Amino acid sequence: MSHPLTVAAIGFWHVHAGDYARDVQRHPDTELVAVWDDDEQRGRAAAEEFGVEFVADLDELLARPTLDAVTITTATDQHRDVIGRAIAAGKHVFSEKVLAPTVAEADELVDLAREAGIALVVSLPRLYDDYTVAIERILDEGTLGELTYSRVRLAHDGWVAGWLPERFADPEAAIGGALTDLGCHPAYLTRLFHRTEPLSISASYGHVSGRAVEDNAVVTAEFPDGRLGVFEASVVTTPGAFTVELRGTEASLMFGFGGERLLAKGGAFGDQWQELPLPERRPGAFAQWVQHIHDGTTADDNLRHAVELTRVVVASNESAATGRAVPLEPAFVPNVRNGRA
Repeated sequence: MSHPLTVAAIGFWHVHAGDYARDVQRHPDTELVAVWDDDEQRGRAAAEEFGVEFVADLDELLARPTLDAVTITTATDQHRDVIGRAIAAGKHVFSEKVLAPTVAEADELVDLAREAGIALVVSLPRLYDDYTVAIERILDEGTLGELTYSRVRLAHDGWVAGWLPERFADPEAAIGGALTDLGCHPAYLTRLFHRTEPLSISASYGHVSGRAVEDNAVVTAEFPDGRLGVFEASVVTTPGAFTVELRGTEASLMFGFGGERLLAKGGAFGDQWQELPLPERRPGAFAQWVQHIHDGTTADDNLRHAVELTRVVVASNESAATGRAVPLEPAFVPNVRNGRA
C-alpha cells in the first residue's frame, strides 16, 4: 500500500461526494488522486474543483496498481455493480449509504469484501456523534428504565429551497426518496437505541412537492414487548431539524428541541428538565475506515448496521407501497450495540 493511501472518488451523483473528497484531502494518511463519474461533465468539474485527474474509464482506474482505495458516491442503484468491481480489483471501499438496493446484494458485498480482505465501511455518521455516545451510556446504565417509545426526526429544506438535485427524485437511480436517503439516519439510530431488531415496519409516505418519490415519511417500527420506535424524514421542512425523543418507564431524554442540547427528566434526573454534558464523539466512519485498512481488520459493527439498515429501508418502501405492515426476519442475532466501525 502507498503512504499515504491513494484514493479515487467514484461518482459525484450524491450531494456528499464533495464531503468525502475533502475528508480524503484532510486526512494525514490519505491522498485524493483521481475522480471518475459516469457523467463526464460532472466528473471533470469535480476533478477540476479538487485539483486531480479525471479518468473516464472506471475499469482502467480500478486496475491501477498505484490506487489503494475508493470512495463511492454514485447513484444508489449502481452501488452493487461499482462496489463489486472495486472489491474485485482489490480496492478498499468507503461507501455512501445505503450499501445496496436489496438485502441480498448488501450481504453479497459484505461477503465479497471479507473474502478478499477488503476494508468496506458505510457512511453512517450519526452512530459516532457525541449525543449518540451520551444516549447509549444512559441506556446501558438503565437510568431510563425500560425504553418504551422513541422518536427520531431528520428534516431539511432541500426541495423547498431548491438545493437538493432533481436526480434525487428519480425512483430508479435513488431507489426511493426522503426515507431512503435522509431517513436512513433516524432508522439506524432507532435500531441502536432499542438495542434489538424491529419485528415489523409500518410506513406512510407523503408527496407534498408532487415528485415521483416521497418527500415526507413517517415509519413506525414495532419492537419486542410492545415497544415502539418512530422515525421520520422530510426534505420539505424549513428550517431543518434533527430531534431525538426517548421515553422510558423511569425517565425521558430529549435532544435537539430548540438547540443542540441533551435534556433529561424523571427518576434519577429529578422532576425538572436538566441539561446533560456531551462526551467526545467517537472517531468518524472515514477515520475508522483508514484505520481498518492499516490494521487489516473488518468493520463488523458498521457492516451489521449497514445491512440491517438496508433491510429496514426495503421494508419501509414496501409498507408505504402496499399500505400494510411488513414483518422482518433479522439476519443477525438481536443485541444492537455501537462502538468502533
